[in-house]
Amino acid sequence: MKEQTRSVILQCDDITVDFDGFKAVQGMNLRLLEGELRFLIGPNGAGKTTMLDMICGKTKPTSGRIVFGSAEITRMKEHQIAELGIGRKFQTPSIFRTLSVFDNLEIAMKQPRGVFATMRAKLRGEDRDRVHAQLAMIGLETKASWRAGDLSHGEKQWLEIGMMLMQEPQVLLLDEPVAGMTDNETEKTGELLREISRTQSVIVVEHDMEFVRNFASKVTVMHEGKLLKEGSMEEVQRDDRVAEVYLGKRRDADASRSTA
Repeated sequence: MKEQTRSVILQCDDITVDFDGFKAVQGMNLRLLEGELRFLIGPNGAGKTTMLDMICGKTKPTSGRIVFGSAEITRMKEHQIAELGIGRKFQTPSIFRTLSVFDNLEIAMKQPRGVFATMRAKLRGEDRDRVHAQLAMIGLETKASWRAGDLSHGEKQWLEIGMMLMQEPQVLLLDEPVAGMTDNETEKTGELLREISRTQSVIVVEHDMEFVRNFASKVTVMHEGKLLKEGSMEEVQRDDRVAEVYLGKRRDADASRSTA
């Protein structure tokens, strides 16, 4: 999907958040396109996670506005924003550890029934097909009957991403999805995010610069709550301001695992 043919699905205009005099975000602007995989990077305290918090409604901006599709969501509650189609994943996986992988996905399915009614109800064929398709996408087909708590750390992260996708969001917000993963799990996660971005938009806050280099098409760099630089990873790495405040003036591959 070429960028010029894609519409803006999410926009943040002149966003500021003030915590008792401390401006965590200052005049931040962000435009996310349909089917875009965007990485949000920057040093500790840059305001990255606060941006995700504001988009999902956990934190309200002091000023500015956030528009999702045609709806202004600046003052909406978290559950209202989630129902509109924005899903948020935090760093620690939130899954039903004692239930099977299959049951976790079934419970997460977007439907009018409550959790317990869902457990008692017999899945329709098309719903079961949806669960199996999701299992295939997240690479857990052979572990559908496993207890979710017995999965590896990376597999738990994939399961939670799968649970989010069962809600059919248009935008996914992910906070450090590969933290604590093995190299192999990290690679698989990058491929999964690329696959997801074929149909949905994704914003990833990430500290692993090798992961960002391998999978980012567009990067937004924040510093002290402000937009510092935006563009391809190559453009970002060539920027002297980014080298100074974020990469410590190191542009070589030895800095690939530097943390923000």
